[in-house]
Amino acid sequence: MTDSTTPRKVIFDTDPGVDDAMALYYALAHPGIDVVGITTTFGNVWVEQATANALYLCMLAGRDVAVAQGASKPLVKLAEPPPDFIHGADGLGNLPHRLPVTAQADPRGAARFIVDTARQYPGEITVVAVGPLGNLAAALQLDAKLPTLVREVILMGGTVIESGNVSPVAEANIWNDPHAADVVFTAGWPLTMVGLDVTHQVILPLALFWEIAAHHQHPATSMLYHAVQFYSGFYSQHDPLVGAINGCYGHDVLAFVVLTNPELFRLQAGRVRVAVDGLAQGQTMMQRKPVSYPQPGWHDSIPHTQVCLEVQAQACIRVIEDTLMRRWLAMPAAR
Repeated sequence: MTDSTTPRKVIFDTDPGVDDAMALYYALAHPGIDVVGITTTFGNVWVEQATANALYLCMLAGRDVAVAQGASKPLVKLAEPPPDFIHGADGLGNLPHRLPVTAQADPRGAARFIVDTARQYPGEITVVAVGPLGNLAAALQLDAKLPTLVREVILMGGTVIESGNVSPVAEANIWNDPHAADVVFTAGWPLTMVGLDVTHQVILPLALFWEIAAHHQHPATSMLYHAVQFYSGFYSQHDPLVGAINGCYGHDVLAFVVLTNPELFRLQAGRVRVAVDGLAQGQTMMQRKPVSYPQPGWHDSIPHTQVCLEVQAQACIRVIEDTLMRRWLAMPAAR
């Protein structure tokens, strides 16, 4: 890490999801990150499948991490079916088989887990959130002081300049639960947004995951390669830039790269609000100039968000490769 040799305590809020699996394995492999818990949400899959996947990913990697199940639907809008054409019906590229898992989710649930852990380690917890943001919104309802208890929140979602991926202006995580997202953007904690402005600049080749799997010869990296094959198939077919290298967007893993290597990004501070309905539903609107607006919703008490706008793409890919090539895996055991 850039500020300390002590690993950063992280709660990973996630909807696994292939790129979520990349992100989790990056976090588990990185010596500067201590994953103290995983909270799950609907998004790439229904929340029950997200929880099963989180437990499975940890078991395969031989790591014992608490998993707490969270939001099953948006705060206000109706839930949409998961995008099985991107991640597979199981979220991990339709695995042909799974090893048994005996571990179960923490009975407290995601919001309570977040609050309890933040109280246990005041000022130490970074929440890395890469799915719809209902768990953080629910945690704020449990404890309004939560923004003063966590160290920071880093979220993968939104876009400012780049086109959206579910509408011309909206990114999927924010669009899935725009009301929760607006609550999170205005809560007042130190907040960094890692959106499509940078994630669409980092294309990870499928060959990288083949090399990682071949290097480790381990069930976890073999599973990841299978999942990325499915994921890359979608992106390579639908995006000529991605198809040219037969790869995929890393999306979620960049939220952890911002944590470990912030020097690879250019950030700008500004107020961010979310459109909650209409054609612009899910749009992340950023106040990029220090001017006053007469319209409501942009008053001075709205906190600033640090928004990633530029990235050193090739350097990020090297960091991801170096981290996942480390010796970090234990053999899986059903638990």
